[in-house]
Amino acid sequence: MTAPAVHGPHAARTAPAKSPGFRPDIQGLRAIAVMLVLLYHSGVSALSGGFVGVDVFFVISGFLITTHLLEALEREGRIRFGAFYAKRARRILPAALLVALLSMLAAWIWMSPLLMPEVLRGAVATALYVPNYFFAQQGTNYLAESTPSVFQHYWSLGIEEQFYLFWPLLLAAGFWVCRRSERRLMLGAAALTAASFLACVLLMDVSQPWTFFSLPTRAWELGAGALVAFLLRSGARWLRSKRTGLLAWAGLVVLALVVVTFDEGTAFPGWSAALPVLATAAMLVGGAAPGELHAGRVLGLAPMQFLGTISYSLYLVHWPLQVIPQAASLSEEPLPLWIRLLLGAVAVPLAWLLHRLVERPVLRWPSLRRGPSWRTGALAAAASLELIATSAGISQVLPQQTSSDRTAAQEQPSLAPTGTDFVPANLSPTLETVSGDNPSIYAAGCHQEGEAADASGCRAGENPDAPLVFLVGDSHAANWYPALERLAEEGRIRLDSSTKSSCLPLETPQQFEDRPFDSCDRWRGDVLERIAEVEPDLVVLAAFHDPDRLMPGGQDSPETRWREGLARTLARIDGPPVAVMRDVPTQAQAPTHCLAQNPESAGRCATPRADAFEVPLVQAEADAIAESDADAHHVDLTGYFCNEASCPVLLGNTVIYRDQHHLTQTFSREMAEPLWEEIEPLVV
Repeated sequence: MTAPAVHGPHAARTAPAKSPGFRPDIQGLRAIAVMLVLLYHSGVSALSGGFVGVDVFFVISGFLITTHLLEALEREGRIRFGAFYAKRARRILPAALLVALLSMLAAWIWMSPLLMPEVLRGAVATALYVPNYFFAQQGTNYLAESTPSVFQHYWSLGIEEQFYLFWPLLLAAGFWVCRRSERRLMLGAAALTAASFLACVLLMDVSQPWTFFSLPTRAWELGAGALVAFLLRSGARWLRSKRTGLLAWAGLVVLALVVVTFDEGTAFPGWSAALPVLATAAMLVGGAAPGELHAGRVLGLAPMQFLGTISYSLYLVHWPLQVIPQAASLSEEPLPLWIRLLLGAVAVPLAWLLHRLVERPVLRWPSLRRGPSWRTGALAAAASLELIATSAGISQVLPQQTSSDRTAAQEQPSLAPTGTDFVPANLSPTLETVSGDNPSIYAAGCHQEGEAADASGCRAGENPDAPLVFLVGDSHAANWYPALERLAEEGRIRLDSSTKSSCLPLETPQQFEDRPFDSCDRWRGDVLERIAEVEPDLVVLAAFHDPDRLMPGGQDSPETRWREGLARTLARIDGPPVAVMRDVPTQAQAPTHCLAQNPESAGRCATPRADAFEVPLVQAEADAIAESDADAHHVDLTGYFCNEASCPVLLGNTVIYRDQHHLTQTFSREMAEPLWEEIEPLVV
């Protein structure tokens, strides 16, 4: 995102001029863009499409830069590349690199050591001006990332920096090829913009991350702003009409509709990105019209001008203020909305300080502004190298291990576990690998995710005489797959597993990402039909006790809807006995990060037993089973996870949880015998 540009006195609202001068409406549009991004990242759900604020910035940047370059070509017949790049560097890099340095230091102080290698790699990518390709290579989903990078917001700066590198060269070459004809040059720019948009649409089906983060597939948004610059310089008669100002209001309305209707489930960028881009282009065109019909009065209000002036600094500082406290909380649950809004509010005065003390002074620094361009380039390179050097220095002083020097013996699950009070050196799995210790059904592709609804499931066990056990539910049912898989390998059961993330095995309306979860209904219905056809010897149901999965149900409480939904499911399973697993404990903190920060006092990471369960849903589940006419049983293994006071996260040298509420595959397999003791009477 470019910093605010000031081009002189207020332009008179007459016919569009070749040099538009300072436009308060653009400053106001910047304010809208940055506030959309800030409030979206602060968790304001009503602005579910607030991420398009970045697209608004892209269009503005393309417009302003192209206007500046076209003026230079008209005035001098050439572009002074050294001066252009030096000015861009003075405008963008000082604030960006300072915030990057401070963010890295803050992360070092407050974030888990396990997260720091990723933070440092992000810092290096930022210093090399390629953060967008760093995130593309990682396959980052910007709209759905649950553990985002401290530097993730720098992706858009990478796009703009790379655009600024190539666009002047293309314009200068095109100006020469087109024999100084701005009209022909506009046609060439339109062709490049169209090609980039086509690539954006086509590559969405190939790789969404690369489409989202790469310059070739996002350049069309800056190109759209460039075409507006060409248009406003064309002197077309309709641009001089007062009614053209209505385009600004139309664009504002479309942008508002986009912001409240787009969300994390929107396929973006692709075709969808055309709406905010066209809306912004319309506002730029309409804002240049004479008269008072456009939105200039609203966008020109003092608060809008203030926010527009600090918009670049505000964009830089708001993101680490959200991400670092979230990571420091050691919780996968978002911080409360009021805290996130408070952090967003704190970003405003910090951005003002950054603008006043860094952004504006460096841009006006006489020794750089009047000196040779190479001086600015040398200082920019030195600042980038300093960021890289600091990253390397931090990497050298990070803990080389996240465990104690002591070892622990392997322990079998037992009732009332006390847990291990230190992180063993022989930990299994290690803290660095525990997040990937998943049930094998994930890698096999038969655990359903998102909108997938294949109900065919996974099978294990070769003993034809063993009882057939169906496992059904969400990812918390998958928690038990390794234990049941081990029983199948030993020939005690045959296993048929049907699991789908975030899909409760309850016959009740459910939601996913705040939308009706229709694929869950289809999948669950198909699984229940397959149970009726196959007639297994036992059905095991399990679910994460999360009331937010349920669609709002009028006057009925979540517990009532949970009980009634489970009762309907049990009624549909006609015949085989059903074992309903009581949910595993939910940890208050992410166990791996807590353990990494407390290698000699792992007991601090245990969660009090009273806080580890959704007691109303546990009771609702028990009531549904007690009231059911089906052969249903509540299987409660809580005693193997918790003692009377707390629920530890380590047992011997084994990590129990891979996150706050999912078991590691390693520990689940060790729970095979306790689970068998509970279900054996049901299948014999």
